[in-house]
Amino acid sequence: MGKSKSDRPMPEPMRSDGAGWVDQGPRNIARDLQNPDMLVPPITDNGLLPNLKFSFSDAVMTLNHGGWSREVTVRELPIATTLAGVNMSLTPGGVRELHWHQQAEWSYMLLGRARITSVDQDGRNFIADIGPGDLWYFPPGIPHSIQGLEEGCEFLLVFDDGNFSDLNTLSISDWFAHTPRDVLSDNFGVPENAFAHIPPKQVYIFQGEVPGSIREEEVESPYGTVPLSFTHRLLAQKPIVTPGGSVRIVDSRNFPISKTIAAALVEIKPGAMRELHWHPNNDEWQYYLTGQGRMTVFTGEGTARTFDYRAGDVGYVPFATGHYIQNTGNTTLWFLEMFKSDRFVDVSLNQWMALTPHDLVSANLNVGPELIDSLRKEKWPVVKYPGY
Repeated sequence: MGKSKSDRPMPEPMRSDGAGWVDQGPRNIARDLQNPDMLVPPITDNGLLPNLKFSFSDAVMTLNHGGWSREVTVRELPIATTLAGVNMSLTPGGVRELHWHQQAEWSYMLLGRARITSVDQDGRNFIADIGPGDLWYFPPGIPHSIQGLEEGCEFLLVFDDGNFSDLNTLSISDWFAHTPRDVLSDNFGVPENAFAHIPPKQVYIFQGEVPGSIREEEVESPYGTVPLSFTHRLLAQKPIVTPGGSVRIVDSRNFPISKTIAAALVEIKPGAMRELHWHPNNDEWQYYLTGQGRMTVFTGEGTARTFDYRAGDVGYVPFATGHYIQNTGNTTLWFLEMFKSDRFVDVSLNQWMALTPHDLVSANLNVGPELIDSLRKEKWPVVKYPGY
């Protein structure tokens, strides 16, 4: 059996070499237990880096009849300027109302099932049911809706602007509420009293009835359906498998509609790590799904900082800075890494060294054959070696 909280040793800001001292003042011990590498930074950490972590558990919760939502934007994580995230749950029948955004919307279904609908600028419509591990993507300005099916659902929404707020989207109820009744009457060709009971303000999320089958609900458009699917089944995609885990990469190459957000679903087994690497295209926005891990980010000029993460946390890595993610728990660590880009790209430190003249690498780092001969020309996104 694991130790009870009272049996756990008190975490103190002290290294084994004696650096630091006990913390005898007011403190949040639960936080210190969750963030051991912030309480006692690795000796290799140095300098000052902005905060690269925020938990959805610390975000403002918006509760509605029909579901809830909470978001992480630049307001909560100021460095995260490229992407923002929304965690949302809908009851069975709960509806995220008909709406659209000035930003692109990318989503990963966490649990349960939902139905999404949309119509593009040419009158071509779309309807699909989404389950765990499935994605959807709606380009900017394309109207859509989301509704929970029999078991309800929870999902992550990602938008290609860190300043985005889901509470400031363009909603059908909000537009109706702020359009004169005579204008609505003229637009639709019906009497003004047809609008006597429209909502007085944005409804955002509301409770509806669980919809019937797609066959029962779909509407045929004279213009057909959208030419590029708004959905992608990520878990059905064949992963890149290594001894330490797996990676599934999704971007415009295999999900053509997703023009502004690329992503990878990463599995790190206990004792393994996402290798030392960087991304040469844009900042990285992370969402941790299960397990716990730690990440050190190196930004140059002798600066590096380590953060601890667990399920429900958001991480962030500035453009082209070196980093790794190490599984620090005894269960598998799963997380998403996302980029404001049409392509997923990364540079492997190991592969770079392996494909560079070995005498040059050896002289640069003052290392011998033990390291040089172990370098890999093939990229392993997740690594684990026997005995290490």
